[in-house]
Amino acid sequence: MLECARLRLTHASVRERVLDGSQADGAARDSDRAGEVGIIRALGIVLFPFLMGLTCQTQIWPWLAIPLPPFGVPLTLQTLWVLLCALSIGPRWGMLSMVGYLLVGALGVPLFSEGSAGVVTIFGQTGGYLLGFVVCQPVIARIVRRSDGSVRGWGAMILAVLAGHAVIFAIGVPWLYLVRRFDGEAITLGRAFYGGFVVFIPAMLLKSGIAVIIGRWAAPLASRSIW
Repeated sequence: MLECARLRLTHASVRERVLDGSQADGAARDSDRAGEVGIIRALGIVLFPFLMGLTCQTQIWPWLAIPLPPFGVPLTLQTLWVLLCALSIGPRWGMLSMVGYLLVGALGVPLFSEGSAGVVTIFGQTGGYLLGFVVCQPVIARIVRRSDGSVRGWGAMILAVLAGHAVIFAIGVPWLYLVRRFDGEAITLGRAFYGGFVVFIPAMLLKSGIAVIIGRWAAPLASRSIW
């Protein structure tokens, strides 16, 4: 009986050591995974402002920023990166990335359209669009992501990118109107709506389509861990 008791104790001790080792290995894997996710988030936070600024350098690629009549508001690839930011790194980190974009640009780094920079640009006629880049991040993510962390289908993805654009224009057009009125221009709301939104519709639809295709692949990979 003593021998049986010793064997039971030995087996129990072995099981405890195995469990302790498994838990330690699991904790190490979780720690490694958390570190990898942190690196990916940090890269995303930096990457999207970099891409937005890079594609606005008209001295290098003049065809990437096209001023549209009647106000000369430039057509750029910025909103494509804004949409993909929300779909790739989620609402919190997407907002942080866009706030960083505004802050760095306000400090003088030429990240805004046509290589502009400074606080003057933010308070200029395109400032509302820039603020919309921040505000649209949680809107896009909220539509795409279910409460369990999974991502909805194609219909929700299309609705999300259109809603993101809607938020940007909903802030950008009134801002454009107010700034030009403040500058003394006899502008109507209808003309501001046309020059600040209608002329951008074809390009908006094209960029939305690209964002949906890429986001349908990226969002399911990112929503459960990176977001």
